[in-house]
Amino acid sequence: MTDDRMQGNKLLCQIYKSPRKYEMYIYVDKRQGLAKVPEALLERFGKPVPTMTLILTPEKALARVNVVNVMAAIREKGFYLQMPPAKDEYLLDLYRTPTEARY
Repeated sequence: MTDDRMQGNKLLCQIYKSPRKYEMYIYVDKRQGLAKVPEALLERFGKPVPTMTLILTPEKALARVNVVNVMAAIREKGFYLQMPPAKDEYLLDLYRTPTEARY
């Protein structure tokens, strides 16, 4: 693209959350919206709920993802999909293993 906002070090990003999967998000260029997100992904994601708009720069820190990777994916594919964090195996074991009460 020749648009300097996409070529420079800044990107106006719209973030949507999934109503179906807790902590799943799609990041897109705000100007393009969801136009480049594959239909099959949107069907599994559910109706996207707008969450926030951010100006992304390589220096900006994001909580769970690398901002440079997010910007690159948006430039290349038109979106970035953030999956929910993996559950720690030991936490899952707490629910699988019966516990004994010790008094």
